[in-house]
Amino acid sequence: MVERSDADSPAETAERYVDPVDGTVWDIDVDFLRSNWRCIWGEGCQGILPERAEALGQGCCSVGAELLDEEAATVEALGLTLDPVRFQFAAQASSGGVLTGDRRATRVIDGACIFLNRPGFDGGAGCALHLAAVDEGDSPIDWKPAICWQLPLKVDVDGNEVRHLRAWRADDWGDDCVAWCCTDRSAEPSAFVGDTPVVESLFEELRALVGPEVAVELRTRLSES
Repeated sequence: MVERSDADSPAETAERYVDPVDGTVWDIDVDFLRSNWRCIWGEGCQGILPERAEALGQGCCSVGAELLDEEAATVEALGLTLDPVRFQFAAQASSGGVLTGDRRATRVIDGACIFLNRPGFDGGAGCALHLAAVDEGDSPIDWKPAICWQLPLKVDVDGNEVRHLRAWRADDWGDDCVAWCCTDRSAEPSAFVGDTPVVESLFEELRALVGPEVAVELRTRLSES
């Protein structure tokens, strides 16, 4: 049984969950997980640029995806073996690779991530890695860089090694000023239109982030409240 208690956190309303398997302490923004947020890419998403840019259809992909050290080789291998039918920039990947020179991120091609198939591409718009994973019957979590499948969820670790799980905020994008942030319900409510709460719609992602015990306890707890 996962222990719970109220906890101070940058989140609006946090609850503390302790993983009974490894003892990891989680402070979790339950307000966001109860909300009906959903990704509205292609349905009014304004992107993450300094100016709203719905017409570009770039969503969160206007920059290259930052990679964990252990992800670079896998993402590189996948990028070089994707079917060009599903990968708009397969030729550019073949000639110049899919990673930046320091191998810390995916390349940017024509103003967005190399894996982003643009609107109108015959093989399907959206992340080529995501589309290929679905075609293979796999979870996109197993194919995409962590930062991509985790969005809109973000994990911070404080000095006491407590992990905080919350929604991304506009200031998380660093020095890049974003004109629109889909998880800011008070200022930008247009993405809060889902039919199910986030704890259900993103349960697979939650399970991968916090572990199965905490994820199941979260779902049970929030469905009762």
